[in-house]
Amino acid sequence: MPAPITVALVDDYDVVVMGVAKILDQYRDRVVVAEIDTNTPVSDAVDIVLYDAFAQPESDQQEIGVLLRNPAARRVVVFTWNFHPELVASAREQGVRGYLSKALPARELVAALEAVHAGEVVVSEVPGRARPANGLDWPGRDEGLTDRESEVLALITQGLSNAEVAAHTYLSPNTVKSYIRSVYRKIGVESRTKAVLWGVDHGFVPDHRRIDHWRGGP
Repeated sequence: MPAPITVALVDDYDVVVMGVAKILDQYRDRVVVAEIDTNTPVSDAVDIVLYDAFAQPESDQQEIGVLLRNPAARRVVVFTWNFHPELVASAREQGVRGYLSKALPARELVAALEAVHAGEVVVSEVPGRARPANGLDWPGRDEGLTDRESEVLALITQGLSNAEVAAHTYLSPNTVKSYIRSVYRKIGVESRTKAVLWGVDHGFVPDHRRIDHWRGGP
């Protein structure tokens, strides 16, 4: 049997990272999640860095370049809902080897990671309105927020304006406003200030800046 591939997960929210790790753990004979100590720099090379785009800069921003330039990341894969053509093209132009949908069932996600490890470039089909794969998690899920509502609230909690959220997520301003109204209704608030306070109290402040451990090489 070949050795399992090693995968490092990059996202600022522990609940998101743990959800992905739980999915991959079902296939631990094929994939091993490499935990990175949040208090130390990266020291060991991994086969794949899986960049989860939840409430993080998209693939046209500098974070992807940081990962690609680090020799400890043999290959970089983006894990996202956002399949805007510009983002997919930017990721591929920079050298990302996989652009994978969060709708992929666990077995397909693992197979895609193995294909990337074998040297292929893998881009998922556009997921449309598909549901997130079983096992994925996000802040506010227990309170009834969808993953996209949660992401919008997370960005607001980080201090982004509606326009910045729209630019960050490649959503239209009207769609962002619709998500915000839905969030307000579900968490029982009537203002942005109260929504931010609710977010601070319910895990919407980033836990770590994991990308910082990939800056400057091992």
